[in-house]
Amino acid sequence: MSPVTEVLSRIQDIQATIAQLRAGTTGAATSATATAASATSATAFADALAGTSGTGATATSASVDAVAGSVASGSGADGSDVVESAKKYLGVPYVFGGEDRTGMDCSGLVQTVFKDLGVSMPRVVPDQARMGAEVSSLAEAKPGDLLVPKGEGHIVIYLGDGKVLHAPRPGKDVQIVDNWYKESDLSTIRRIVPAEGGTGAAPASAASSALSGLSGLSGLSGLSGAAGASGASSSGTDLMTAALQKLMSAGVAS
Repeated sequence: MSPVTEVLSRIQDIQATIAQLRAGTTGAATSATATAASATSATAFADALAGTSGTGATATSASVDAVAGSVASGSGADGSDVVESAKKYLGVPYVFGGEDRTGMDCSGLVQTVFKDLGVSMPRVVPDQARMGAEVSSLAEAKPGDLLVPKGEGHIVIYLGDGKVLHAPRPGKDVQIVDNWYKESDLSTIRRIVPAEGGTGAAPASAASSALSGLSGLSGLSGLSGAAGASGASSSGTDLMTAALQKLMSAGVAS
């Protein structure tokens, strides 16, 4: 699927969810389904905005933090909390399949660190590599981000200043080392919670900029219909921004 096709597909998902919400659908089962669909669509759509090329969309630090905050909704954690949580496990031996202080593998460590912060993460690297928001480059990585190499056979927690923390392999303990990955080595860099000092919500200008880059895609205008349901004021926030902010606020950890 081409990037543009993927974005269009995500927009259609969002429009369907908005239609459900505006129709006033009730009932516990329907409400739960709508919430889950909205969360999935919001994260996937914003992730597509951040990672799609050729559409004019630009991923800013603020917009990446916004998606991360959507995924980690309610945790209140930021990148510095991830670093401090991870450091608690220094010295824990590597055990394949392990996820506690008696032994951990790389993805077990990541899952446990985020669990301590109230953020639900899947268990294995390929699934963890789809969480949160994609950071555009190693130069943009912040403490608490996850680096995943090509092949997705390992995952490390970036600490900043060229350092990473990880559970290396059998016979080793959880440790801090110099980051050995080059940009070309990486499959993805993921931000699960906002960077230190991040608000988890993109300013109107950042959100509007990202959306305006996709204004030429068919179906995008339907997003503005969500603004009426959002109750957002017109003070500096346009309709498209209000729609994006509403979608983001529905995000929950999977």
